[in-house]
Amino acid sequence: MQWRINIPPLTRVLLALLVAFSVSYQGLRYGVDDTAGHYLALIPQWALFTPWVYFTATYSEQNILTILIAGATILYGGKYLERAWGSMEFGKFILIVTLLPNFVAALVYVFLFAISQNDDLALVIIQGSVALQAAFLIAFKQLVPEHTVTILRGAIKIRVKHFPSLFLAANTLSGILLGTDTALVLAWLGFMTSWTYLRFYKRQPDLSTASTGNNQLRGDASETFAFAYFWPDVIQPPIAAIADGIYNALVAVRICTPFTAEDVEMGNEQATARGEGGLPNLLNQGHSRYGRSKQEEAERRRALALKALDQRLHAASNANKPPQSTASQSSAPNGAADSIPLTSEAAD
Repeated sequence: MQWRINIPPLTRVLLALLVAFSVSYQGLRYGVDDTAGHYLALIPQWALFTPWVYFTATYSEQNILTILIAGATILYGGKYLERAWGSMEFGKFILIVTLLPNFVAALVYVFLFAISQNDDLALVIIQGSVALQAAFLIAFKQLVPEHTVTILRGAIKIRVKHFPSLFLAANTLSGILLGTDTALVLAWLGFMTSWTYLRFYKRQPDLSTASTGNNQLRGDASETFAFAYFWPDVIQPPIAAIADGIYNALVAVRICTPFTAEDVEMGNEQATARGEGGLPNLLNQGHSRYGRSKQEEAERRRALALKALDQRLHAASNANKPPQSTASQSSAPNGAADSIPLTSEAAD
């Protein structure tokens, strides 16, 4: 039996880039010069002369532990997201959550250097997949928020929707207490970049209609994907007030397009349909072909779409059904009374 590598194409490319750039970075540092690492890692002072580092820095890890963490992130996260979105959409997502966080992080350190005149801030090394890890967690929060991950044979159970806030909390505390400030900055920028793109810009198939192949919806207006829902219930009201104020300001200057009530309703239906689909077992797909998994995914989406469509038609038929009082039916002729259920059946 021929052995097959059950990894989507773009995920394979990202894994290869991770290994190639990480090994090359170590070779430059220890084989050439300590300062030669700026050809792959992002150093704000030198980035203007090496613009490719805004991409390569994400895949240039410092040690074997971070390489393994980044590899697991890309392998398991990339496998699911590429199959759920397709290679084209997944590729756009990767470019956005790779380039923008690194670019903004460089601007942050340049700004801090301009204020403090501390040369170390201009020469700080920005690298690693922290922003990518945060972005993947946001994507999973959107797709399968209620899926439960068990650790240590069930001793620890955590729902996917809680991972982004835990990840940010861990990197924030680490940045403050251990001095890993670049990880702190990248984690928050990866979070904000991924959420903004998925919330307002990414196109996705409409699971509430019978059409499963076309990208028809832009963004995710569902209530459960609002910014405040990433945080514990106690602090959600003040965060929601601040987030709503910023959102209204962005709408006023026409940076964001406001969501309508129909958009929110449609987003909630999409979230429900995705939740019913669940998270496939990625570890048990080694003997299935990639084409077959795409066909199964299409069939699953079609079934969910037909179910949602049937629910909407049933609700619409009930809303359009004319009210019938007992008195009016008793006073109407037999022929007229008999015609009422026939009209209702025809409308159905």
